[in-house]
Amino acid sequence: MRENHYNVLFLCTGNSARSIMAEAVLNQKGNGRFTAYSAGSHPTGAVRLEALQQIESAGLSTQGLRSKSWDEFAQPGAPELNFVFTVCDNAAAEACPYWPGQPMTAHWGVSDPATAKGTQEEIDRAFHDAFVTLERRITLFLSLPLATLERMTIQEELKRIGQQ
Repeated sequence: MRENHYNVLFLCTGNSARSIMAEAVLNQKGNGRFTAYSAGSHPTGAVRLEALQQIESAGLSTQGLRSKSWDEFAQPGAPELNFVFTVCDNAAAEACPYWPGQPMTAHWGVSDPATAKGTQEEIDRAFHDAFVTLERRITLFLSLPLATLERMTIQEELKRIGQQ
């Protein structure tokens, strides 16, 4: 990898919470070296209010965030992806579309806050916990010297990050 800019796609089933939060975090923390996108295998069509509140409470922009299908990224004219991360077990188990350019992939499973039950405080805590986990993994990802690492080394590091 000798590029100065990387495109990253975060995948989930509904594209309403985890992948959206990851997109927002990487776009902010990536300092222009990364462009993050998110999509779902079966998008809900709406971003969860709690996800947007979590993003805003971290001081990140919610502009342009929307629930969309991963088909948008498999079509001609879509951004060429360098990395694809699944953030839920369901999307990781599904047959993904063909991604032009053979991006590196990793599974970074995170509990789904959209399925949290209980009081609003408990639901908010689930969204916060998912956000913190994603932010930590993205911070670790950003610390990798991508331009100097071999593809195999990067792939192994991505798997290790997903286990943290």
